[in-house]
Amino acid sequence: MDRDYVKIINNTPFGHIVILWGMEDYSTIIRNVFIPKPDMSAEDQVLEIYPDFHEFSCPEIDELANSIYKFLKGEDIVFSLDMLNLNNCSLFQKSVLQALNNIPKGKVSSYHLLAKYLGNEKGARAVGNVLSSNPFPIIIPCHRVIRSDGTLGGFQGGLDMKKALLENEGINFDNKGKLIFDCFHYQENNNAQKTF
Repeated sequence: MDRDYVKIINNTPFGHIVILWGMEDYSTIIRNVFIPKPDMSAEDQVLEIYPDFHEFSCPEIDELANSIYKFLKGEDIVFSLDMLNLNNCSLFQKSVLQALNNIPKGKVSSYHLLAKYLGNEKGARAVGNVLSSNPFPIIIPCHRVIRSDGTLGGFQGGLDMKKALLENEGINFDNKGKLIFDCFHYQENNNAQKTF
């Protein structure tokens, strides 16, 4: 097996982000992206799994790290999925991550609508499970999925980070903490005004 490397993105608005990457068939691949959790830094998460990690980079990883940094500062960045290693994901996980990736910046969907879009109307919990273990947060924007009632739901990086990421994308919140937006992505009638 080829050696895996770590690239640490320092001083983002949310703390350090870690990219775990390697080479396969002379191509750079991303194995995981670690974001800080409320109770554990990204570096500590990596140390738990890869205690002997080596920090190293290359031009493709430097470019991705720079794009992640800019995204977290609020810039309009669209990430390519070309370097992501989805080999350890089931077909269902891949379908959820792909559908999730199609939600544009500044839009949100619900766990239920994402499941319905994928042909499993009762699969909201299964979708939530996939999102909670998304190996590529930020690159695949799991922060853009919320509960049907307009509240945040969950997020690996905690609800404060999820709210800040959505605010960076121009989404506002009312005084009760619910999102203010026109409609859900993947909603059948996307012209309808969404009110709570």
